Amino acid sequence: MEDRWIAVQANSVYLGVTKDTVYKLLSEKNLSAYKVGWLWNFKKEDVDVCVKNQANTNKR
Repeated sequence: MEDRWIAVQANSVYLGVTKDTVYKLLSEKNLSAYKVGWLWNFKKEDVDVCVKNQANTNKR
């Protein structure tokens, strides 16, 4: 299975939000990411899990 890594810009497109929202989610620790140098990278499967967990939290 291939790991799928995406950057902030691609993540914002994938989630349908602005880059600022992605950075806000990072600062609030609501999104898993890995920082390499100056760049934040996301595993696509981790993003999916975070979104699913967030959706389940909001249902309560």
